[in-house]
Amino acid sequence: MSEDEAVAALQDRARLALTNFADVTVNEDGSLGFGYAGALCSLRALALSPGLEVLSLTAVLAWDRPIKPALHKKVAERNAESQFGSIAITSTGKLGDIVMRYAFPATGLDDEPLMTMLVLVLSGVEKAREGLRPL
Repeated sequence: MSEDEAVAALQDRARLALTNFADVTVNEDGSLGFGYAGALCSLRALALSPGLEVLSLTAVLAWDRPIKPALHKKVAERNAESQFGSIAITSTGKLGDIVMRYAFPATGLDDEPLMTMLVLVLSGVEKAREGLRPL
């Protein structure tokens, strides 16, 4: 199987697994778009090198949040608690978006371990959102 075929097959397997949790769309750039626990998510399969395919998740946990010391403190707390991914604030003036990124090697994962990894990462997305969005 070529590298492109391996990436396409992994992306399709991830799409099928995610349909158990969310409505998944294929975006124009080929990434998978979906919402989970209020976060806007994008997932993409890619090859880092031949035989090393990864899944890369980007989740917007909250957006247009006022940039204040309390927000930085909450993001730092979420980073300390997170087992999967890194969380950062991207600033747009006085407002910022909180984004979580995580990539994991998926080469050789059967469907069940792939599903387990996706569940773990998505539960991290849900947990990380706590206290970052207005009630």
